[in-house]
Amino acid sequence: MDEKQLGRTGVFIPEVGIGTWNYNSGPGALRSGFEAGARFIDTAESYGTEEVVREAVKGIRNQVFIATKVSPQNFRKTDLHKSVNASLSKLGIDTLDLLQLHEPNPSIPIQETVGAMNELVDSGKIRFIGVSNFSVVQLNEAQLATGKHPIVSNQVRYNLIDRTVENGLLQYCQSNGITIISYSPLARGLARISDCDQNGVIIEVARQTGKTAAQVILNWCLCKDGVIVIPGSNSERHVLENCGASGWRLTPDQIRLLESQVHYRHRNRFDKFVRKHMPRSLEGIAIDLLNRLPAGLRRRLT
Repeated sequence: MDEKQLGRTGVFIPEVGIGTWNYNSGPGALRSGFEAGARFIDTAESYGTEEVVREAVKGIRNQVFIATKVSPQNFRKTDLHKSVNASLSKLGIDTLDLLQLHEPNPSIPIQETVGAMNELVDSGKIRFIGVSNFSVVQLNEAQLATGKHPIVSNQVRYNLIDRTVENGLLQYCQSNGITIISYSPLARGLARISDCDQNGVIIEVARQTGKTAAQVILNWCLCKDGVIVIPGSNSERHVLENCGASGWRLTPDQIRLLESQVHYRHRNRFDKFVRKHMPRSLEGIAIDLLNRLPAGLRRRLT
């Protein structure tokens, strides 16, 4: 498994990690991913998966980079400290490798939140601090609020058919030494990505490289400077397949082919508003309804 530097920390982590949003399997698939080199795992207090991560890292904790996220309602100093203590307890560890703010919360001063995170670094409870779903403006505000411990990462949605972060955020992070942690790097699944590939170029590139379609799509992300991916899967087979996206690179011609032929979009403010405010209980229903639409209409709503 190839590695990339986390921010400008001098610490290198696997470029393919494991995401645990909607993970409902046991520790076995996660352990298989670790054994294949994906020794970077991402969870969150809101996911309900910190306990299964605890089981997966048992006995090998020092070999796995563990990241979790604190929910925005816990951004007050006292609440943040309680949240971190609870996550440490659920994970069965003494120190978090990376603590991330799950999404911006404009109702709480970022200075208070980041200040509390700096205190946690000083106390040894976390090693590095990061954010998630922050725009350039929000990220800059958070950076200005940091003390001696910089923000090293921004976890955002980024994949071949959703390239919203290329509207300035990707470039900003690359220029400022902030790692992009790509969640949903396979979008909502290969079927959705195939809707956007009318000419079948992904399959053609997979044939050229001797890789699977999923590995080609993940490698496209990895070809970007400062980007790592955390695909999620409940299947050991798919976890291992995802690990196979590392250790090689698409050629410049293959990258150009994918980027010119596969339909993609940049999400607008309305898209972001709907995603942010849709209750999680309705997400599955919305996805099911979207999957029932004709492929052409699905492309427009990807």
